[in-house]
Amino acid sequence: MPWLGDMELTDKQVVVTGGAGLIGAALTRRLVADNDVVVVDNLSNGIRSSVPDEATFIEGDLTDEAVVADAITDEVDLVFHLAADKYVNADAPREQFEANGEMTYNVLERMDDVGVESIAFTSSSTVYGEAPRPTPEDFAPLEPISEYGAAKLSEESLLSVYAHSHDFSVWNFRFANIVGPRYGAGVVPDFIYKLTEDPETLTIRGNGRQEKSYMTLANCLDAMCYVVEHADDPVNTYNLGTRTTTSVNRIADIVSDEMDVDPDYEYTGGDRGWTGDVPKMRLSIEKLAALGWEPSASSDEAIRQGVRDLLDNPENEPHLG
Repeated sequence: MPWLGDMELTDKQVVVTGGAGLIGAALTRRLVADNDVVVVDNLSNGIRSSVPDEATFIEGDLTDEAVVADAITDEVDLVFHLAADKYVNADAPREQFEANGEMTYNVLERMDDVGVESIAFTSSSTVYGEAPRPTPEDFAPLEPISEYGAAKLSEESLLSVYAHSHDFSVWNFRFANIVGPRYGAGVVPDFIYKLTEDPETLTIRGNGRQEKSYMTLANCLDAMCYVVEHADDPVNTYNLGTRTTTSVNRIADIVSDEMDVDPDYEYTGGDRGWTGDVPKMRLSIEKLAALGWEPSASSDEAIRQGVRDLLDNPENEPHLG
């Protein structure tokens, strides 16, 4: 039977898929102090050196059932499933949709086969599409506008099946934008890349008035662990974000200020940064607050901290070109 309530994240056998990524590696570093952790990652987005030595590392793709079988054994207590193709504006959206769904299905089938019944899944605010703001977890209908969001919604549905028909305990996290000390996709590293190359001009996708919530990596990890330890329904779906939002223009101002540059802004036009981009997003966190947790940093503060973390980390200098 799955745990229902009081799941303390200590003395557990934990699998973290995507554990070499920004959030996965940080989560692994937090968990290894009190748990035995196995990380599985194909390193398409992850960095091997970011996985702590205390964790067991398996390099492989979760679309390969043999890799999944190697990672998830009957000794596992909990799976944090973070692995995914994470680019909302993917060049190959059909392949992205199919791969993300296949990875999640493989993980769930293997868990069921060996009797592992607890899984925490990183979903996304993109499942809501262009919903009224602030958006609560029970908003309907869910109408994503990107293949990435559609995949996340379909994976949530599959997790629901395993909760209600296979006695799983499921925690779904619908993320806002998480910022931390690693370069990759996202508006903050994009602006730092561009201003490192040309501090005089900054090209901004869309009209700069897109407005979303941003959350620090530390707050994200705190919220994830808190929800797993305190929420005890078969399916526990929580928004992770802040009560505030930050515009793209404001992000440009913060990045410029922290880099001590004063560029001219140029815009590509339109109200979206790319196809599938949701121009305005703010998640309701009332359900999370009612459970007893709130973020310590506002959206603006998260952006500023994220910029500083990126600029101060010599191992994460941008590679231009």
